[in-house]
Amino acid sequence: YAKIVRTILTFASKPHFMLERISKFTNSTSFLNASKVTIASVVPVLILNFLGHFEIGFTIALGAFYTYPSDIPSSLSHKIKGLIVASFIVSGVNLLVNLAYPHPYLFYPFLGFLLFICSMISVYGQRATLVSFSALLSISLSFGHLHEGWEAFQYSGFIFVGGILYLIVSLVFHFVQPYKYIELQIAEGIKLTSKYLKLRGDLWNPEANREKIIEKQLAIQVDLNLIHEDLRKMLIGNQNASGTTSQNRKMLLVFITLVEIQELALYTSFDHNKIHEKFNKHPEVLRTYQNVAYKLASTLKKLSKNVQHIAVYVDKNDLKNELDALEFAIFDYEKSLGKEEAAEGVLMLTNMLKYAKNQVGKIKTIQRALSLAMQSYKLKDKDKELEKFLTPQYYPLRTLIENLSYSSSIFRHSIRLTVTILCGFILGQLLHLQNNYWILLTIVVIMRPGYGLTKERSYNRIFGTILGGLLAFGIVSLIQNHVVLSIFSIVCMLLGISFTQINYKISATFVTMYVVFIYGILTPNVVEVIQFRILDSLAGATLAFIANQFLWPAWEFLNTPIHIENSIRANRNYLKEIADFYNKKGEVPTSYKLARKNAFVETGNLMTSFQRMMQEPKSKQKTMPLVNKLVVLNHSFLSALASLSTYIQSHQTTSASESFNYIIKTILSNLEHSISILRNEAVITDTFFDKEDVTLQFEELKRRNFSRLAADDELDKETRQAKMQEAQMVIEQLIWMSNLAEKILKITKELKTTNPD
Repeated sequence: YAKIVRTILTFASKPHFMLERISKFTNSTSFLNASKVTIASVVPVLILNFLGHFEIGFTIALGAFYTYPSDIPSSLSHKIKGLIVASFIVSGVNLLVNLAYPHPYLFYPFLGFLLFICSMISVYGQRATLVSFSALLSISLSFGHLHEGWEAFQYSGFIFVGGILYLIVSLVFHFVQPYKYIELQIAEGIKLTSKYLKLRGDLWNPEANREKIIEKQLAIQVDLNLIHEDLRKMLIGNQNASGTTSQNRKMLLVFITLVEIQELALYTSFDHNKIHEKFNKHPEVLRTYQNVAYKLASTLKKLSKNVQHIAVYVDKNDLKNELDALEFAIFDYEKSLGKEEAAEGVLMLTNMLKYAKNQVGKIKTIQRALSLAMQSYKLKDKDKELEKFLTPQYYPLRTLIENLSYSSSIFRHSIRLTVTILCGFILGQLLHLQNNYWILLTIVVIMRPGYGLTKERSYNRIFGTILGGLLAFGIVSLIQNHVVLSIFSIVCMLLGISFTQINYKISATFVTMYVVFIYGILTPNVVEVIQFRILDSLAGATLAFIANQFLWPAWEFLNTPIHIENSIRANRNYLKEIADFYNKKGEVPTSYKLARKNAFVETGNLMTSFQRMMQEPKSKQKTMPLVNKLVVLNHSFLSALASLSTYIQSHQTTSASESFNYIIKTILSNLEHSISILRNEAVITDTFFDKEDVTLQFEELKRRNFSRLAADDELDKETRQAKMQEAQMVIEQLIWMSNLAEKILKITKELKTTNPD
C-alpha cells in the first residue's frame, strides 16, 4: 500500500512523468493487443444491441475474446492460418459440449476426453499452447450458455464469426501499421540490451555484488532470447513470404546488430578483481571506463524511446567524447608511470577501449538505420540463409502419440488439468452454485504445469477478485447510469487484458470490475454476483493449488537435469564448430551461427528452469545450490566460447596445432562425460585424459607460439608484442574452458549423487 501511495504522489507531483508513463504504456505491445480484442468485442455488442440483438453481439464478442490469445508474433500467412484454425476449434468444442450435455452417461466421459485432447494440443509449440488455452476457455464458459438443437449450431456459428471478426481487426491493424509490432519489439529489445550493458557498468564498482549482477544479467538474457525469437519469426518470415521491403530490411539490420551487441557484451569478459588490483592507485582510469559503459547503455535507452515514439534519432556525438576521454585517461596513466612500468596496464585498458569502440560502431549502425541514413542495400548478404534460424512449424500426429506417456510433463499436466476441471464442475453441480463455470474458468486461467507459477497466480487471482469486487461494488452503488457503466466496463476490459502479461494481480482486478459492471447493467443483484464470483474464484484457486501439489506434480528439480544436459550439449556443439572453423578457416558457416544461437537459447532455458525451482517448496530445492553453480558455470563457459570465437574471426590465425586440438578434445571429453552422467549412461574410462598430459600440452602450446613469434625476424617489436599477447589470450581462454569443463563434470557427478532419479 505504501508503494501505491508513493506512486500516486509521484504522479501528482510530476505530471510530465505521469504523461510519459501513460504514453509508454499505450505504446506497448500489451496495449496494442488489448486494443485489437477490445475493438473486436465491443463493436458487435454496440451495433447488434442497437439493432435489438444483444445476445448475438455478446456471443460474437466471446468468439473474438476466445481467439485473440493465439495472435502471436509470426509471418502474415501463419497469423491468418493460426487465427482461422483457432476460431474453428473454439467454436467446435463449444458445439460438442452443447450436443453432449443432454446425455449424462455420455457427457462426463466425453467431457474428460475433450478436456484432455485440448490440453494435449500444447505439445505442438507456443501457438498450439495458446489455442489449447482458448479451447479450454470456450469449454468452461459454454456452461454459462447451454443450447440444444439448431440453437447450439447457431451459437457456435456466432462464436466462429467472432473469431473471424478478430482476424479482420488484427489484419486492419497490420496493414495500417505493418511494422508497429516489430518496432515495439525492437524498442523493447534495445531497452533490455541497455539494461544488460548498464549491469556490465555496475560490475566496475569495487563493492559490487557480482553474483547478484550476473543473476540479473541472466534473467535479462532469458527475456532477450524470447524477443529475438519473436523478431526472427516476423522479420525473416515476412521477408520470405512477401519479398523484401526497405523497412523490413532496416528492421532486420537493427535486429542483427542488436544481437551482435549482446553477444559482444557476453563474450568480452574482464577479470574485474585482477583489474581493480592492478589499478588500485589509479581508480580514475576505471571510473572513466565505467562512464563509457554507462554512456553505451544510456545511448541505447534513448534509441529505445525514439523507436517506441517513432521519432528520428539525433546523434549528439556524446559517444565520441566519452571514447576520447578514455583514450586521454590511458595516455595520462602511461605518462604518470612510464612506458615500461605501465605496459601491462596499458594493454588491459587498450583491450577495454577496443571493446568500447566495437560497441560504439554497432550502436552507430543502429543510429544510421533508425535515422533513415542507411539504404536497404547496405545490409548486403547478412540476411542470407536466415530462414534456417527459424524454428520449423509442422504438426505430425507422431508428436502427439510420443507424448502420450507419463514421462511427458505435458501429458501429466493434461491429466491433472482434466481431473481438476471435472472436480470443479461436479462440485459446482453438487453445491448448486449460480455460476459454477466461474470455478472452471478460474482453474483454466491460473493452473500451470509448474507449482510456483500456479501458486502465484492463485494468490493474485484471489487478491484481484476481492479488490476488484469491492471497487466495482462501490462504483455501482454510486452510479446506476448504464452509459457510464458501459464506458467503465470497456475501459476495465482494455486495462484487464493489457495487464495480463505484465501484472496478473492488476489484470484480475480490472477483469473482475469489468464483469461486475456488465452485471450491473444486466441485473440489479450486483452484491450476489460479487459474492458468487469471490466464492467461485476461491474454490477454483484452491482446487488448482491442491491439484498441482498432489496430482502427479511436475517438480522442477526433475526437469532441471534435462535443461542442464541441453545447455552442456549446446555448448559442446558450439565448441566443435569453433574448433572446426579454427582448423579449416574460410567463411563462417551457417551451422556455426546456428550452434551459437542454440547455445544462447539453452543457457536461457536453464536459467528459466532454475527460476521456477526457486518458486517451489523448500523440500523440493535440495539440489538448488548445485544447479545454481551449473547455471553460472554454463554461462561462464559460453562466455569463454564466445571470446575464443570472436578472436579467431577477427584475427588472422595460424594453422591449429596438435596441442590446440588435443586440449579441445580434452574439454569435449569432459563435456561428453557430463552428458553421459546426466543420461545415466555408462562412461568409458579409456576416454579420460591424463591431467599431467593436458598440462604438458598447454606448456607445448605456449612454447610453440612464443618461440615462433620470437624467431620471426620480419616482425617489428610492437607487432611481435601484440601477437604474443594475442597468443596468450587464446591460451588463457583454453585454460579457462578446460577448468570450467572440469568443474562442470565434478558438479554434475555431485548432482547425480544427490538426485539419482
